[in-house]
Amino acid sequence: MGVAHLSLTHGWVPTILELVAAATLVLAVGRRTRRWSVVWLPAGGIVGAGVAIGAYWYVMSAGLAGDPAPAAVWIWIGLSGLAAVIAAAGWRAARWWRRGLSVLAIPLSLLCASAAVNTWVGYFPTVGAAWNELTGRRLPDQTDRATVAAMQLARQVPAHGAVVEVTIPANASGFKHRDELVYLPPAWFSTNPPPRLPAVMMIGAQFNTPTDWIRAGGAVETLDAFAAAHGGNTPVFVFVDSGGAFNIDTECVNGSRGNAADHLTKDVVPFMISTFGVSSEPSRWGVVGFSAGGTCALDLAVMRPDLFSAFVDIGGDLSPNTGSRAQTIDWLFSGDAAAWKSFDPTTVITKHGRYEGVSGWFVISGAPQSDQSPNVLAADNAERRAAGALCGVATGNGIHCIVVAQPGTHDWPFARRAFTAAMPSLAGRLGTPGTGAIPLP
Repeated sequence: MGVAHLSLTHGWVPTILELVAAATLVLAVGRRTRRWSVVWLPAGGIVGAGVAIGAYWYVMSAGLAGDPAPAAVWIWIGLSGLAAVIAAAGWRAARWWRRGLSVLAIPLSLLCASAAVNTWVGYFPTVGAAWNELTGRRLPDQTDRATVAAMQLARQVPAHGAVVEVTIPANASGFKHRDELVYLPPAWFSTNPPPRLPAVMMIGAQFNTPTDWIRAGGAVETLDAFAAAHGGNTPVFVFVDSGGAFNIDTECVNGSRGNAADHLTKDVVPFMISTFGVSSEPSRWGVVGFSAGGTCALDLAVMRPDLFSAFVDIGGDLSPNTGSRAQTIDWLFSGDAAAWKSFDPTTVITKHGRYEGVSGWFVISGAPQSDQSPNVLAADNAERRAAGALCGVATGNGIHCIVVAQPGTHDWPFARRAFTAAMPSLAGRLGTPGTGAIPLP
């Protein structure tokens, strides 16, 4: 196994990193004066604990996490605070080598905290994935618009799909966003003009970039494998920017953080139809999302059945969520409770009444109950409660939906498995050439 394939979420790499950081911190502390032992070490421990508690409070109060973080996250955040105090308080009296270790202990502790977060969410599954993201290396199958245009005009059908970066005008929404990405399957290159293929919008999690579904979610590998088994056919996929920046969570609503919903529906959809010739029929459009993106997928489908007919909600919430309901209304809608209700899926579905031709998957994380009931969770959790409630309301209003359990926790490897499992049904539901309609499980 090459270095690029070494796991960053389990195995020996995270363990070695923690051992090195712990050893460095212990050597940096050392045995010094009595004052050091009774004053500065306890002070460092208090500071470290305060930093950890502050970080925990911020994450919980801001609604930045659906599942509780592992204890290692808070431990290493606290040790980072301790390391900073050790470096500052012991600098004058320490020898040169201990000064060096004291300084080195700070980034090592922060790196361990980051590694613990990564183990939690699975954002960088391997060393290669982290390196590719941090260095901005090309994505799988990535090419440029000029090459794609030339290949399509020549009807040069590639063995794999092509990923192109696009700048979608925000004339309708005014939403400030980053460049987005489009996956074109081999079949798209087979005719001139291209065939009217179905289309799927892909939305990432709370903190995101448009590349997340490709780098962390392995979407291109899933799509290339599906195309190879179906005569080069998949829908055309657009990987959108729902936030405008990595640390902005819009929950895909129109609100104080921008008109994200308008961008996705009024900018992206028309652009895909006019630029890549995808179908304009709502029966041939779907939307997939993970975590906050799962909530977005459901919201878009039930609010705009004139645009979308299928959704895959992977680990989404009961409604747009940036903390408590009061915090969400305050932060996303500037305190306007009516605006929040207009984006609450339960309220939207109930107000709309009976739907026609809309269907979807709710995928929740956790071990299946048994081999005889592979789609039923043994344990209750927030995802299951949200999915069950939403699917119940949806079913009562004509939306054909299912709740499916996938092994794992609420992280990107789980999202990848969930998307791969849903892909055949989604492609068939949207009328992808070379596929047949597959009933929902």
